[in-house]
Amino acid sequence: MAIQRHPTQAVQVGSVFLGAQYPIVVQSMTNTDTADVLRTVAQIIELHRAGSELVRITVNNDAAAAAVPEIQERLLRIGLDVPLVGDFHFNGHKLLEKFPACAEALAKFRINPGNVGRGKKKDEQFAKMIEFACHYQKPVRIGVNWGSLDQELLAAQLDENAQRSDPLPLPQVTRDALVESAISSAERAMTLGLGKHQLVLSCKMSGVQDLIKVYQALAKKTDLALHLGLTEAGMGSKGIVASTAALAVLLQQGIGDTIRISLTPEPGGARTQEVVVAQEILQALELRAFTPAVVSCPGCGRTSSDYFQHLAAQIQGYLREKMPEWRNQYAGVENLTVAVMGCVVNGPGESKQADIGISLPGTGERPVAPVYIEGERVVTLKGEHIAAEFQALVSDYIERRFAR
Repeated sequence: MAIQRHPTQAVQVGSVFLGAQYPIVVQSMTNTDTADVLRTVAQIIELHRAGSELVRITVNNDAAAAAVPEIQERLLRIGLDVPLVGDFHFNGHKLLEKFPACAEALAKFRINPGNVGRGKKKDEQFAKMIEFACHYQKPVRIGVNWGSLDQELLAAQLDENAQRSDPLPLPQVTRDALVESAISSAERAMTLGLGKHQLVLSCKMSGVQDLIKVYQALAKKTDLALHLGLTEAGMGSKGIVASTAALAVLLQQGIGDTIRISLTPEPGGARTQEVVVAQEILQALELRAFTPAVVSCPGCGRTSSDYFQHLAAQIQGYLREKMPEWRNQYAGVENLTVAVMGCVVNGPGESKQADIGISLPGTGERPVAPVYIEGERVVTLKGEHIAAEFQALVSDYIERRFAR
């Protein structure tokens, strides 16, 4: 059954559309020094090729702001029209004024209301950034983060809570303050001339239950587009599991129009992992399809050989590597299911249910590997070249079934 999306306002970010009537958008962020144009361009290309539909870049100083137009120009020169989001903190109002070409080149501004200034300057500097957004007709994400929450607002909420006969727990007060910061900032932006169709909200926390509660509250109070993400999710399996646990609950409830998985990269690991995880969450929930799915068994005492593991990894890597070119060649190929099974217990059944599948021999079984296409056994592979032969069968099947 299809998930009913929470109704939200449509927002155009460059060539990409957000909102309940559009597919949920995957985005990511570079970790290069933006002033290093070549490295930043290379990473944007890598992220976009992996499937990031929006890419956020840090704009933190004069050198970074001056580099943004050249970054965009280099991308357009190679035919890559990926919307760039400028991440501003503390000095965004100055940079946008000093570097109008930067403001023009960006597809969206990200403003953190906790980091735009203190005291009277906070309102002035926030207003200045919104005025630039209005002038250049750019959408804005008001991104509240509990690590940089407006301390004046939080202090006021805590004082008010202390006067209650039954004070709320501190975590709830903090969550309420995040929601209040996002909503009040959006309302102020609209009084300054920004339209609903130019606003996206986010309230990021690093606790799974906190994040779920914050976005549930936010969704009840606004119909603005919502950006989901667990902030500082962590590294490896911890970050992947925590992000998946939080976002799966919210997405299942129809909350969220764009997502980012904020993983700490493994030493030497690819930045693109956060894109892959975001895609796999959406694909597992059947909200979108990005890459053919590989179904493979975990192995047991019947699968003492690791051959099926290598084949599953090889096929999965091959499919993901080919997708950037296949997207334009083969309509619907992202919905393909490939099964790589390691013994006869579930192997034939899973292979028959997949579009194309192989059932490799387990311990003590005959050294043959039947291949099934659309439920029918079409060939039995033997010998030392099963992996190469099966990959060729997969490629041939894709060509026959999905060619435009």
